[in-house]
Amino acid sequence: MHPSRTRIATAGVPSITAHAHGKDVAMSVLEQLTPPKEGQRITITDGHLVVPSQPIIPFIEGDGTGPDIWRASQRIFDAAVKASYGTQRRIVWFEVFAGEKAHTRFGTWLPDDTLRAFQHYVVGIKGPLTTPVGGGFRSLNVALRQILDLYACVRPVRWFEGVPSPVKHPERVDIVIFRENSEDIYMGLEHPSQSAEAKKLIEFVRKEFGWKVREDSGVGLKPMSPFGTKRLVRKAIRYAKERGRRSVTLVHKGNIMKYTEGAFREWGYQVAHDEFADVTITWDEVNRHLDGKVPPGKILMQDYIADVTFQHMLTRPRDFDVLATGNLNGDYLSDAVAAQVGGIGMAPGGNISDVHGVFEATHGTAPKYANQDKVNPGSLTLSGVMMLEHLGWNEAAERITKAMEKTFRQKIVTYDLARLMDGAREVKTSEFATAVIDNMA
Repeated sequence: MHPSRTRIATAGVPSITAHAHGKDVAMSVLEQLTPPKEGQRITITDGHLVVPSQPIIPFIEGDGTGPDIWRASQRIFDAAVKASYGTQRRIVWFEVFAGEKAHTRFGTWLPDDTLRAFQHYVVGIKGPLTTPVGGGFRSLNVALRQILDLYACVRPVRWFEGVPSPVKHPERVDIVIFRENSEDIYMGLEHPSQSAEAKKLIEFVRKEFGWKVREDSGVGLKPMSPFGTKRLVRKAIRYAKERGRRSVTLVHKGNIMKYTEGAFREWGYQVAHDEFADVTITWDEVNRHLDGKVPPGKILMQDYIADVTFQHMLTRPRDFDVLATGNLNGDYLSDAVAAQVGGIGMAPGGNISDVHGVFEATHGTAPKYANQDKVNPGSLTLSGVMMLEHLGWNEAAERITKAMEKTFRQKIVTYDLARLMDGAREVKTSEFATAVIDNMA
C-alpha cells in the first residue's frame, strides 16, 4: 500500500535529525532510548505529511491515571486500525518518557530523548503529566509545546448522545478552539515578589515609562506578536475552509489590553483580508451589503470580547463554530465548553505546528485514582481520533467515533458519567474500551 499523504506547510521548522542516503538515522539521534526495529518514521515531502503503512508513533503514557487510560485507548486505536485496514496498516508504538516515570528512570522530568523522538517521528500522543502549583518545575505540557514550537492547541468539542450535561441543550455545542500556544502569559516570563529581578524590572518601567507598580509585586510580561497571531488564525481559517465550517471568531480582551489582545484582533482580520478574501466575509460586510445574510460558501469572520464569549458559549453556543484566541483565553474557554458536554474527560486536544503534532488528554492526572482501572479514557481516546485524522487515516478515526457514540447510547460508561445517569451500566476503564471495540462495525 502506498503511504497516505496529508497536505501541510513546512516552512521555518528547525530539525535536529538528518538522513543518510534516505535511511532513518534515529539510532544516532537518540542517546538513551532504543527505537522499534519495525516500522518507519513519518516524513515530509513537498509540503506533505507522508505516512507509511506502519508508522512509528512515540507515546507518553502519563502520570497518575495515565497508564490506565493509555492502555484502554491503545487497544481502541489498534482495533480500529485493524478493523479498517486489515493487515495493510498498523501503528508501531514507541514509548518515550516524561513526568514521574522519566524522573524515576532517568533523573529528569523531560529527557532530551523524548523531545528528539517527537521531533524525529513528527507525530506523537501523550497522557496527562504532573504539574505542581507554585514552585518547582514548570508545566511539562507547556515545555513540550514551546520546545517543539507546537503553536496551535486545537480542541474540538462536541456532545455525544447519552452523555450527561449540566445544560439543557448540549447538542448545540460543536465548537473547535484554536488556542495560541507559544506566546501570552504562559511563556513564563515572570519574576517573584521581592526578588532582585522583579525589583529591577519595576524600577526600569517606572523610570522609562512612568508606570507605577507596587514595589512588592510579582511581575511578568505578556508578549503577543503579529507572527504568532497570524499563523494561528491562518491555521484556524484553513481548518474552517477544509471542514466546511461556518465561521471563525477572534476572541480577545482588546477593550482593556489594546496592544496585545486588541492587536490580536486586528492581526487576525488582516490574515483573513490578505490571504483568504475569496472565502471569508466580515460581519460588517454582511450587515452593510447583504442584509445580515452570509453568502453560501463564505466563512464569517467575527470577533467577541472574551468575557462575552464565555457567557454566550453557555447561553447560545450555536453562535460559535471555530474560535481563534490567545493562550490564557483559550485555556479557560476550552474547559468551559467541555463542561457542557460531559467535562474535560470528554474533550480531546492536539498541539500542532506546521509539521509536528502531539495529541494529548486535556485533563489532569487524578493521582488518587491511579492504577484503579476506574477513570474515563474518553479524552485520550478522542485525542487519538484527532491523531488518526492528522495521519489521513479517516476510516479508523470515524470507526472509533461511531463506536463511542453507540457505547454512550447503550449507557455503558465509567464512574464519572454513571453517577450522573439514570440506568447507566458502570464499567471499568478497560471494560469501557472492550465495549467500544465490540461496537466497531
